[in-house]
Amino acid sequence: IILSTILGWNLILTNIVIGSLVTIYTLVGGTETVSQTQKQQMFVIFIGMFLAFFLIVQKLPLDLNDALLYSGKMGKLNAVSFEFNLNNRYNIWSAFLGGTFLFLSYFGTDQSQVQRYLTGKSLKEARLGLLFNGLFKIPMQFFILFIGVMVFVFFQFEKTPLNFNPLSQSLKNNTEYQALNADYDQIHEEKKQKIIAWKTDHSEKVMSELKDLQAKEVVIREDVKKLINKEAPDIESNDKDYVFIYYILNYLPTGIVGLLIAVILSAAMSSTSSELNALATTTVVDIYKRNFAPDISEKKYLNASRLFTLMWGMVAIFFAVNASLFENLIQAVNIIGSLFYGVILGVFAIAFLFPKIGGKATMWSILIVEPVIILLYFLDVKEVIELEFLWLNPIGCLLMIGVASLLEGILGKE
Repeated sequence: IILSTILGWNLILTNIVIGSLVTIYTLVGGTETVSQTQKQQMFVIFIGMFLAFFLIVQKLPLDLNDALLYSGKMGKLNAVSFEFNLNNRYNIWSAFLGGTFLFLSYFGTDQSQVQRYLTGKSLKEARLGLLFNGLFKIPMQFFILFIGVMVFVFFQFEKTPLNFNPLSQSLKNNTEYQALNADYDQIHEEKKQKIIAWKTDHSEKVMSELKDLQAKEVVIREDVKKLINKEAPDIESNDKDYVFIYYILNYLPTGIVGLLIAVILSAAMSSTSSELNALATTTVVDIYKRNFAPDISEKKYLNASRLFTLMWGMVAIFFAVNASLFENLIQAVNIIGSLFYGVILGVFAIAFLFPKIGGKATMWSILIVEPVIILLYFLDVKEVIELEFLWLNPIGCLLMIGVASLLEGILGKE
């Protein structure tokens, strides 16, 4: 998305170019390349994020306390909800229950993560690697989201496009677009003046007016998305993943722009390379070696892993080219993961905790439970129950154990 925005490339072409680059260096270097590049990429990411935060705080017309208070009043800091509601995507219960099962599966069973522990020189080093995942990952993700809140406050004072996707500017001569833009300009100026007035005494009356103006702005932006979908359906109207890019390109010094582009590109390449390496490894070890070539030379296994890396790279590029951007990319990753992670965790839980359950019962349980999980998410069953994706993780795991236990009694241990 970043390169396509900066260079004016088609997003499909950009996916193919970057996907091919990552596939090639993963294919040539394997786990060692993934490990070494990720060390450098992490270093770049941390420097870039700290610089982005420092610069945006410097540019804010409000001090940090007022910025936090304003964003909180606007609902941007509602990090924790204690309401128990299965249709509520994010609350403390879905985090502790659904999130715990999600991360148990991700950090405990996903080859893309487990391969990092397996390359440790000792058990102690592997445990430290797992520990540092939490020590670095959680603060880093919190920090990135916090920068997003500051960008929101910053854009309360700066005129922004109605849609952050640069391609949407092709509609700027459209009559309906111009009318919406005029309404937005008026709202933006009024909102900016009211924020300045609110800053002096933190008046609740002014804040209420600001919320009304913000709601009107949201409606206008949604109308613009509908217009884009109608007049230019080839343009991606979901612009959430373009917001930070717009800030980087338009408000940061040139050198910092290059660094932050490298930051986001590093993050994308880092995750992609580890996934490709994990897919190739599991394909070679669990399928190719076990079923087709149980006794060949290590060199031939190496060549097979390179071939499978190339194959999975092509598959990944195909999906990147054809998949929608969803609501936002981070959420898309967790939704897709939640469709499968509960079942995967259930398999491992059976292996470790229920040794009396055999392979045949477990395999049939996978074939039964996985379609149920997918149906629970995609079927329109709102009149009965509406589940948000985090809940699919504990449901998938517990269903796996329950169904496998039942089938074991019927099929017997293999």
